[in-house]
Amino acid sequence: MIRRGVLATVLAVVLLLGWFVSGWFSAGPLAKDTPFTVPDGSSLSSVAAKLEKDGAISSASFFKARARVFGVGASIKAGEFLLPKGASPSQILSIIQGDEVLRRFVTVPEGMPSVMVYDRLMANQQLTGSIDVPAEGSILPDTYEIERGESRQAVLLRMQAAMQRALGELWAAREQGLVVKTPEEALTLASIVEKETGKPSERTIVAGLYSNRLRQGIMLQADPTIIYPITKGKPLGRRIRQSEIQAVNDYNTYSMLGLPKGPITNPGKASIAAVLHPAQTDALYMVADGTGGHQFASTLEQHNVNVEKWYTIRKERGDF
Repeated sequence: MIRRGVLATVLAVVLLLGWFVSGWFSAGPLAKDTPFTVPDGSSLSSVAAKLEKDGAISSASFFKARARVFGVGASIKAGEFLLPKGASPSQILSIIQGDEVLRRFVTVPEGMPSVMVYDRLMANQQLTGSIDVPAEGSILPDTYEIERGESRQAVLLRMQAAMQRALGELWAAREQGLVVKTPEEALTLASIVEKETGKPSERTIVAGLYSNRLRQGIMLQADPTIIYPITKGKPLGRRIRQSEIQAVNDYNTYSMLGLPKGPITNPGKASIAAVLHPAQTDALYMVADGTGGHQFASTLEQHNVNVEKWYTIRKERGDF
């Protein structure tokens, strides 16, 4: 009986191993040749999920597991690829790790500071030449098509021209009576809005709040303006120190009235539009609400209540 049990176990292992191997090389579910785009900066997990969603593979989890065992270790390339009808998982991985790209892209996410745009362009091996770190706020976040062998300077100039066009169009359609008086001021305020909220639904109210503070001569007190002189927009990776809150420089809105001397990141169109069409609100204060958004208040008393709620949430989370 023991011998039969061992044989059954061995047979089950062999069958499972055979299934695992054959699943890597067997034809996949694609019914026709299909273009597939790998966004810039994608991970194996995100690509696997996208492949499953697009019907190119049956299971993202099995694709990842097999890729880690059978893959050659090469990096996934950004761009648009053509996946042939019935392509196996093995074939798909080989394609998206290869050079048979239909179209290549580089993506600048909303709120990516210029020093990180520089890093991304310099790390892209499809591009040539060198660039300087571009001026903060001069680049429009978007996905840009690039050509193999194209110069980094040419790509950067396209990104900057796109920002100039977008800013010009949005400024021309602005509301009247804004607290920002020039496109440059709008861009600077938009960069703060971009860094202060990740919720699209909050952009206009955050813009309205900061517009109110500017109009009433109240310090903006935006945390990202403390961080920018320290990291040039990269994540701080720790809590802000009291000495940094008190630092006097051209960006720290805890120690100065008005706007910083320039943008603190590259804001997207939505944040620029929010500044040029702010919500009509009496809000002057904001604090995180624990869900990724904020609680807004028009009085210091209500704000202090909201702050206490936020501290309670943080204590429950074990932050301190």
